[in-house]
Amino acid sequence: MTFKFKNVFLNNTATVVGPYESKGPLGKYFDKSYNNLYANQKTYEQGEAKMLEDSIDILYKKANINSADVFLSGDLLNQLISSNLAALNVKIPFLGLYNACATSMEGLIIASTLIDSGKVKNAICSVSSNNCTAEKQFRYPNEYGGSKPKVTTFTATGAASAYLSKTPSQIRVESGTIGTVVDLGITDVYNMGAVMAPAAAHTLNQHLKDLKRDVNYYDLIVTGDLGIYGKQILKDYAKEEFNIELSKYNDCGIMLYDLKEQEVYAGGSGPACCPLTTYSVILDRMKRGELKRVLVMSTGALHSPTLVNQKLSIPAICHAISLEVEK
Repeated sequence: MTFKFKNVFLNNTATVVGPYESKGPLGKYFDKSYNNLYANQKTYEQGEAKMLEDSIDILYKKANINSADVFLSGDLLNQLISSNLAALNVKIPFLGLYNACATSMEGLIIASTLIDSGKVKNAICSVSSNNCTAEKQFRYPNEYGGSKPKVTTFTATGAASAYLSKTPSQIRVESGTIGTVVDLGITDVYNMGAVMAPAAAHTLNQHLKDLKRDVNYYDLIVTGDLGIYGKQILKDYAKEEFNIELSKYNDCGIMLYDLKEQEVYAGGSGPACCPLTTYSVILDRMKRGELKRVLVMSTGALHSPTLVNQKLSIPAICHAISLEVEK
């Protein structure tokens, strides 16, 4: 299902990251960084919430605002701990979201729909993730020191927030596609790229079909966090299933880190991975005129320990947002 938006703009963004992200190739683009995974708090969970709150504070200053009509946010933690704590402090009408690592574009679609319909004038969309909180909840705490296969993706530590409104700016939210849940029977909790790649292919095909567009309409297509192996699976799957040839394509999880120098396995993942990359280097390239049309597809593995413990496979989802430079 695809929506076209008439007058919705991405006015400002803010990004806060941890030590791995700040030392990666995109480090200079982020608004704030911490040199520890706790973000100077007592626990990893509190640290993730602090990063999320920081991103909202920075967004307020950059956008010259002190509130918004609605706040949409999501994370990976049980009952959306980080988002709930942030919502408690910002005191804006709040919608908590969960589509795993696809939450960022889910939030932009919902906010853009509300703004385009006239129900609200503006919105703040946020997400967060932390490598240590995610590993503890979904696999094993990093402190256990267990080995991981090379297909593993590395959950990004950070938070990203965006301010959307009808006020014209350089970047317009042109359209959005809501994905459908896809499950190809994969049970490997480490191979998230393989889990999510088919969902990305289905959403891409639906987006192009709904809007009657060729894949070359876009100067760049990015997925959220497939990593090096999931990226290749998507290219092969899209070609075989839908005859879509992906050439001007990259993955945010690959762009966020230096895979040769940093120990991040197959690349980045997590809800923050996609917007950290999009709101930094991709928006910078758009504002400088290098890119005019970008399709951002946030990919999410709807992984739950309950599913795995009951020997069930892992479903996935992908949502897409089309960003265009305003003429």
